[in-house]
Amino acid sequence: MSLAAFNEQPADDARTSALVWLDVPRWADDVLAGRPYDDVGEVEAAMIAAASTISDAELEQALARHPRIGERADVAKHDAEQSTREQSGVDRADDDVVRRLAEGNRAYEERFGRVFIVRAAGRSGPDILEHLRHRLHNSDEIERAETIDQLTQIAVLRMKEALS
Repeated sequence: MSLAAFNEQPADDARTSALVWLDVPRWADDVLAGRPYDDVGEVEAAMIAAASTISDAELEQALARHPRIGERADVAKHDAEQSTREQSGVDRADDDVVRRLAEGNRAYEERFGRVFIVRAAGRSGPDILEHLRHRLHNSDEIERAETIDQLTQIAVLRMKEALS
């Protein structure tokens, strides 16, 4: 789909598209309210602005659509096609990386009470592990902001892919 097609889509169809980028209905509505956009940069700016006010409930909803890093996506719960492609840099045949990711995911969830999310596209398993290790030392406030930033980065990548 092109940007022009996105701008011209009926509201329900455009909302469905935006919810694949980030599953937060209020966020999607805020992004769609800015249509028509002149360029993808304007869409990205609107996405970032709308993400700045994500509530705890919206954050929980958005995270529910993402599998744990290193785990296979469940088609019934996750955006499986996108998640699988985005996590393609994680070598699931590397037992050490898979084990360390599972341990890191557990530690993160115990520490912060939510699933660890990172823009995995373009990152290898060891890169993701380093990111995870670093973020385990964040305060709750900083980590909440980092989680929203990572979700937004994922949403922007998905949007750019969809509108290319």
